[in-house]
Amino acid sequence: MSELKCQEFQEAVSNLLLRHQSILDLLSKSQETNARINRAVVKSITNCGCLQVHAEKKPFPDTFGLDALKYLCSSHLEGELCESCKDVIVDEIGRNLFYLTALCVTLGIDFQEVMEKEKRKISTLGRFNMT
Repeated sequence: MSELKCQEFQEAVSNLLLRHQSILDLLSKSQETNARINRAVVKSITNCGCLQVHAEKKPFPDTFGLDALKYLCSSHLEGELCESCKDVIVDEIGRNLFYLTALCVTLGIDFQEVMEKEKRKISTLGRFNMT
């Protein structure tokens, strides 16, 4: 099976935008789907238990450089998503991607261009991009 191209996905989303054409609706749906992703991850920790969070303040020695910080920091997650939780989270991310792409369609923005621009930016700025 060939990879789905951003343009194909954007066209498919565009063809389905019947009810959700209002920019206000799209903004609220985008925010709602983001909250649903967060909730699904939280439920994998609190309800299922397939993931655990073990967070604490990390000491940053003065002698550590930026390269070493990557190894000192962590996601604070332990465990692995079970299939059920993974399915829910993948569905929620997909729904979020739909509404993000719908925003691009409505605003006349090419999603592929957004990804390419962001990739160039992070490639150029590297780890300084996210500060």
